[in-house]
Amino acid sequence: MTSENDEQRTRVTARDVAARAGVAISTVSKALSGRGAVRRETRERIIEIANELGYESAQQASRAAGRTATIGVIISDRFGRLTVPLLLGAIEELSERGIALQLFDGRGDPIREQHFVESLRQRRADGILVAGAGLYPRPPIRGGTTVPAVYALSWSTSPEDSSVVSDDAGGARMAAEHLVATGRNRMVFVSGPRDDAASQVRLAATRSVLSENGLTLAHHPIFGSWSEHWGRQAALQLMRSGVELDGIVCGSDQIARGVLEALRESGVDVPERIAVTGFDNWDVVVSASRPTLTSVDMNLHTVGHRAAELLTDKIDRPSPATVLRVECDLVLRESSALG
Repeated sequence: MTSENDEQRTRVTARDVAARAGVAISTVSKALSGRGAVRRETRERIIEIANELGYESAQQASRAAGRTATIGVIISDRFGRLTVPLLLGAIEELSERGIALQLFDGRGDPIREQHFVESLRQRRADGILVAGAGLYPRPPIRGGTTVPAVYALSWSTSPEDSSVVSDDAGGARMAAEHLVATGRNRMVFVSGPRDDAASQVRLAATRSVLSENGLTLAHHPIFGSWSEHWGRQAALQLMRSGVELDGIVCGSDQIARGVLEALRESGVDVPERIAVTGFDNWDVVVSASRPTLTSVDMNLHTVGHRAAELLTDKIDRPSPATVLRVECDLVLRESSALG
């Protein structure tokens, strides 16, 4: 006898139909919903394949289970740098399942969030995705709701909640290991606010790599703000201090760009004399920097994708609380290259 879990694992998805038909998932959605421009022959082929595979849309499955096929998304920073790629990943995953999103701007205000949670409960939303604006712990959403929720990027402090975050420590280790591998042995660390979780996590990982290689920071960590202006100030401060250094590990791309500008204006050769790394892999910053900036990519698209996937799984069946960490990637560019 086939169990419920077996049925869930073998459930045909829109991706399966698209693969068999040789079309995009969006084309399958248009063909089966009757909305959007699709050639008649293509629509008929998709419908035939869907019937053959026994495909059941998310809307059909939701209606059968007494659901609405909608998910509420509460964001914190009005479509900021971190929120946009995260949301795109979530939207991609949910659209494949035929699930609609309702977006709410919580602005990091617990009272606003509580109002939106109650609104989503009244609208019978199947789940709530809470998208943070950075790497930091946050209190769980309030409202006493029993609607399944998953936190993305900013994790919930409640042990009963599930969160999906970037592996910041792993990303910082990659940057430090890269600089050590290229012969840098007198590095400094420049980041945002001292008490920011991202600053502390990235600093601890950098120090760990240095310790493993018999090294220490050449200067005490320098903390300020997450801004280009602060990066310029920090670099000037370092040069005036007279400390000998050959690598600067920056806590963000904006800081790193400011550092690069100050070094260039001071006649310091990058990367020959000093290598610089950033964090975020923000395309408009890393590509416009001179030289182009080596940076850690937090894979925010994947964070959003995995968070949406985890949430839909929780809607289908209760599961234990967990914290999933998405691996980062180090993207090498001119600011740390040698030769």
